[in-house]
Amino acid sequence: MKRRDFFTSGSLALLGTSLINPLSVTANNLQSRKEKTAKNIIFMVSDGMSTGTLNMASLLSQRRNGRQSNWIKLYRENMGRRALMDTSSSNALVTDSAAGSSAWGGGVKVPNGSLNVNADGSFNKPILQKFKQAGKSVGCVTTVSITHATPAGFCVNNKSRGDEYEIAGQYLDLKFDVMMGGGSKFFSKETRKDKVDLLEKYNTAGYTLVANRDEMNALSARTDKPVLGLYAQNGLPYTLDSMHDEALQKSVPTLAEMTQKTIEILSRNSKGFVMQVEGGKVDWAAHANDSAGLLYDQIAFDDAIKVALEFAANDKETLVIMTTDHGNGNPGLFGSDKDFDRIQHFKHTNDWILNGITNKFTTAQVIERIEAAQGYAIKAAEAQTLLSAYTKMDGDGLYNPYKLPFQQLAQIQSSYISVNWASMGHSGDFVELAAFGPGSELLMPFVKNTDLHELMLQASGVKSV
Repeated sequence: MKRRDFFTSGSLALLGTSLINPLSVTANNLQSRKEKTAKNIIFMVSDGMSTGTLNMASLLSQRRNGRQSNWIKLYRENMGRRALMDTSSSNALVTDSAAGSSAWGGGVKVPNGSLNVNADGSFNKPILQKFKQAGKSVGCVTTVSITHATPAGFCVNNKSRGDEYEIAGQYLDLKFDVMMGGGSKFFSKETRKDKVDLLEKYNTAGYTLVANRDEMNALSARTDKPVLGLYAQNGLPYTLDSMHDEALQKSVPTLAEMTQKTIEILSRNSKGFVMQVEGGKVDWAAHANDSAGLLYDQIAFDDAIKVALEFAANDKETLVIMTTDHGNGNPGLFGSDKDFDRIQHFKHTNDWILNGITNKFTTAQVIERIEAAQGYAIKAAEAQTLLSAYTKMDGDGLYNPYKLPFQQLAQIQSSYISVNWASMGHSGDFVELAAFGPGSELLMPFVKNTDLHELMLQASGVKSV
């Protein structure tokens, strides 16, 4: 059957919605009535997406491509449900990704840094294990390592999110149907600290291993083997850098492509499927105050949203949930449209710029590199400020192993693109949450992050075990 385009002829109305009666709020913040069971669930996480990130990405898409983001289009057409979500962990108003994903995955607030492990050491069963036990196919796709906090929060119990080598081993016996992203270094004997060849263990256990875009595209939707796709040693490249690198485009699939392929494989199960989709590099860019990295990866995440919503509109049995685990950096547009429009023509991220500079550069070379990458020429004094940081190597930012001057470049850059940042870390903001499809009627206007665990189980008719 020919798939109908989700974005033509008002086809969003296929699933529709009804108004929420505020008097029907139950004790656990879920609406008691449910219109239809969701056979499938696609849970989409733009990690570290502040409200300003969602806003600016839609503005950039509108001005660059002539169309607003699919997420904002959903709002403008008044489809599905929209809510605010509290993101706190058990020990802090400002959560990290491990506790954030565990709130959804295990249904209980846990301490920051923990994956479905409570302060007393007890475990909360992760939701993909519950759905797998119920007979559904399950999987995760991400633009960071597949062992990172957000996918792991749906999959495993571990007292430390940082033990990605151990998490890579924990996935083996679970035999989830599709796991795709980066993080090959946590599986390879060449890079593992214990020199264990996990890739061979996965191969022996019957997994299909794929390592690039061509191999992923060659996967048959009829495969009955679990799939492990690893496309980078750590996180995948930033979208903007890939857009201007043919080799990366050929070797590394986009998040939308991974999402499409995973849906093709999982949807063969007559009992349905549940999958998590994470735009993890949005968070990494926010920690670096890298505006171009942030906005183009948010747009790439939005492309994956389109894939999910089109499938749901045609399938009519799929609940799509779109949200974030927390804000990060709280960026915003403050100033000139003309300056902001410069981002439309960027070729590379701040990450690409700074990783290519050394303390041997001259100020002229710094100016030239930035102009080639982003189309504007900074002042000599500003270039000297960046160069001086390469003698100290004490830059801030969570994913900054070489201590590069990300914050300094973002501050300089603000006068050229009109984007400013509040911090380089997570925020305690209430965040955007949207739902579309059967089960979306359960969503109330304000929820706790833990409410989504029960919402998914209730929407799908699966009992908590």
